[in-house]
Amino acid sequence: MNSQILFGKRLRTLRKQKELPQEKLAVKAGLDRSYVEQVERGKRNVTLNNTCRLAEALVVSPAHLLEFSETPFDE
Repeated sequence: MNSQILFGKRLRTLRKQKELPQEKLAVKAGLDRSYVEQVERGKRNVTLNNTCRLAEALVVSPAHLLEFSETPFDE
């Protein structure tokens, strides 16, 4: 699995753990909902700036958001 897909799965897992809909996460991060949806599906390559914005919106560190591996996440 490529890193975009792994990052997207990690983002979705953390968002669901926080019980945030995509739209609310997008608003908190100052991003478009469709962008967040594409990131979660592994269709967008996320910049460092947007990684930090998403982490801040989820109230986690960027490093925590980047903690992914080839192992599937609980959804």
